[in-house]
Amino acid sequence: MEDKKKVVVIGGGITGLTTAYYLQKTIQKEQMSCDVSLVEASHKLGGKFQTVYKDGFTIERGPDSFLERKMSAQELAIEVGLKDELVNNTAGRAFVLANEKLHPMPKGAVMGIPTKIGPFITTDLFTIQGKMRAAADLVMPRSNVSGDQSLGRFFRRRLGDEVVENLVEPLLSGIYAGDIDRLSLMSTFPQFYHAEQKYRSLILGMKKTTPSAPPKTVSAKNQGIFLTLKGGLESLVKAIEEKLETDSIIKGTRVVSITENDGNGYKLMLNNGDSLDADSVVIALPHFALADLFPDDSVIQELKDMPATSVATVAMAFNAEDVDDHLDGTGFVVSRNSDYTITACTWTHKKWPHTTPEGKVLLRCYVGRAGEETVVDLSDEEIEKIVLADLKRTMNLTAKPNFTIVSRWKQSMPQYTVGHKERIDKIKSNFKEIMPGVFIAGSSYEGLGIPDCIDQGKAAVEEVLQYIS
Repeated sequence: MEDKKKVVVIGGGITGLTTAYYLQKTIQKEQMSCDVSLVEASHKLGGKFQTVYKDGFTIERGPDSFLERKMSAQELAIEVGLKDELVNNTAGRAFVLANEKLHPMPKGAVMGIPTKIGPFITTDLFTIQGKMRAAADLVMPRSNVSGDQSLGRFFRRRLGDEVVENLVEPLLSGIYAGDIDRLSLMSTFPQFYHAEQKYRSLILGMKKTTPSAPPKTVSAKNQGIFLTLKGGLESLVKAIEEKLETDSIIKGTRVVSITENDGNGYKLMLNNGDSLDADSVVIALPHFALADLFPDDSVIQELKDMPATSVATVAMAFNAEDVDDHLDGTGFVVSRNSDYTITACTWTHKKWPHTTPEGKVLLRCYVGRAGEETVVDLSDEEIEKIVLADLKRTMNLTAKPNFTIVSRWKQSMPQYTVGHKERIDKIKSNFKEIMPGVFIAGSSYEGLGIPDCIDQGKAAVEEVLQYIS
């Protein structure tokens, strides 16, 4: 009989969970002689997927949803039995807080790029000069930069500083919590570059390439483009864990080193003194943790120079009568030029009505971004005070919140700076050459959205199966 192959997945966040789940599923289906182990340093799987249930509220500490059009996340939820739990957000206007005022997001804006002229002309979010500068994109030649460049450089050239700082930057910062003048265009939004190259104008390119929304049915007309789970995203973690073989999960244990095992696979040393043998390894860890595993590899050590931003979410629950809730919308992002500490606020009771009991209001604010991270280290009381002061400048709050939940995420937002793709390709080639059968996946590498992480986990499964076969 052939020897049983052993695969170890390091890291029990959504990427590692996805990898372990699809590996076990394929092994069982194909009746392969292979064991899979999942090793997680903490005593709980799920990473940033943490849901709090309090006084009838469902509150996410980390991410709260994923894009519906990226199919892998909902497909995974359906596979593990959560089809009936999937729910769309309520569609509603989003706002930009700029110049001490909440401005409705211009209709037809795709990540801040106007695709409809009327709403862009009539908005008071920009001055006449700012609108004229952005309109220059329609006659400007395509850029001649062949390699990577920063998002800031690309968008400022096409649309001018005012549109970038009042609309594009707040939206992109909401995704990456980063500095757009350092973030890589080709690792975050290469489709913008390709649209500009093909159609010459970025505005015309986005107008041509943005699919028109399909007509909504009567029941779906108020549905937005995001999905979540009624029981919170942590329910996805629990559902996946229940599908995994019980003896394949090792929690509260950290891998401290990976070395070649006398030319026969790899030996993983654990912090409890035990070891695991593996024919193939998937490392689903943040980049700085990956660098710690290989202190003597100069190529991997380059990851230590990759920045990661610390952020915090601040969820506040109120009685409805204590909030002057006159705006019809789902939340706002904040222009970096504004004198506010919060970077965005979701009116969660409107965007996700299932999360909030009748007669209550749930506001979820965000603090921390590149260059403005010190607020994350303040006490819960100090953060609550700062956030409340900011909120009172945008709405009338007549009482303190019933409760506040502050969730800190240190170094949680990897920054894909210019040249990111080339650096990751170099590291993957390095593994292929010196440690064949060892693969990396996760938010630090090829996309930090939930579907992106799931896609990387599935890709790692294909790599592992090809290698051990």
